[in-house]
Amino acid sequence: MLSLAQTKAFEAPTPSSHADRSKKQIIVLKVGTSSLLKSEQQTLNLGNLARICETVKILHTLGHHVIVVTSGAVGVGCQRLGLTSKPTQVAKKQALAAVGQVHLMKYYEDFMSALGLTCAQVLLTLDNVANRGQYINACNTFSELLSYGVIPVVNENDTVAVQTLRFGDNDSLSAQVAALVRADWLFLMTDVDSLYTSNPKMDPDAQPIYEVPDMTTLQADTSTLGTEWGTGGMATKLTAARIATAAGCTMVICSSSVPENIIRIMQGEPNIGTKFFPVRNALRGRKRWILSVPVRGSMVLDDDMVAAVRDKHKSLYAYGIAKVTGDFQTQDCVSLYTTGGVEFARALVNYTTEEVLSIRGRRTQEVRQILQAQGYASVDEVANRDNVALLASSTVEEGDSPSEGEAVAATLNGLGGVLGGRM
Repeated sequence: MLSLAQTKAFEAPTPSSHADRSKKQIIVLKVGTSSLLKSEQQTLNLGNLARICETVKILHTLGHHVIVVTSGAVGVGCQRLGLTSKPTQVAKKQALAAVGQVHLMKYYEDFMSALGLTCAQVLLTLDNVANRGQYINACNTFSELLSYGVIPVVNENDTVAVQTLRFGDNDSLSAQVAALVRADWLFLMTDVDSLYTSNPKMDPDAQPIYEVPDMTTLQADTSTLGTEWGTGGMATKLTAARIATAAGCTMVICSSSVPENIIRIMQGEPNIGTKFFPVRNALRGRKRWILSVPVRGSMVLDDDMVAAVRDKHKSLYAYGIAKVTGDFQTQDCVSLYTTGGVEFARALVNYTTEEVLSIRGRRTQEVRQILQAQGYASVDEVANRDNVALLASSTVEEGDSPSEGEAVAATLNGLGGVLGGRM
């Protein structure tokens, strides 16, 4: 375990520094259910939680802002009620989350208070961040909490979230929070120490992957599933990486059993965990918010349309759509994929699923005739380029300037705005 004295080297810049060490950085730590519960004994892993809180204390003492995204409410609820397995019925899980959340927060409060820290509970649903107004209000709340030196402890509001408006797993929630506050770092602490080329539990030749400069070229195994008590797995972590890196955040998968490694990783020590580097030109303003809108469907684009949308930042037209899935309405969010199955963007669409199916593969003039014959007012683009958020971008997008709310938190007392200019 690192002491405060042992972290002094953290303040000395090195060639591998992530950012200027004199700058206050915003760090999001995601704590998984497997990190909090001892599955064999069905008890809370208090020792591990204490070490995580001590790591938060070190980061806070070094002058950084820390946000904790925690899982475990349902698992702690099961433990408090003596259940040996997690139920599958939604109502039962929501009831257990209500029981477990209050006890989970009590543990965080006890540990952090003993370390001289003040924490706050923040419960979110996907609906909160999908709505632009609520998104900005949430950003303001986080900004004020951080300006007070408080440690926000975030969880999904499982008790009220409906199944169609849930983050689904806290890997995605943590990435959304990192994008919301424009964090510098997101650490996914889990029961595996890194991403591997294949499942290390099944393949003795599996090799760890320590750095991922470009998500589009990643070749790794995602068959590692979540635990009995958790909901995540390696696939959800890669989805989180796409969201976080597109928002300009460095994401790291690391072992929760050694939370002190977070300090070493931020110092630039190599070969600890898997580090995903942010895209060169991170999304800002409204386009970063699009990452938070729930995905209702997907479209596979042909190679020419992928090149136009991804590389030339053009709008999406029907003639380049090869396949459509899902059930979406006008202005819903859909994922855009290459023919190779790689998600490269998300977009707010101008048409419903039914309408896109009727016009896909057609040229603009044909689209107008088809839709007008059906009594619809036609719009040339299926998605305008201003409504397309790229998950991997190598050039600055035109029109990606700060939108309303870009600096809503720019006048906080004493700090000049923790999130000022970050929105």
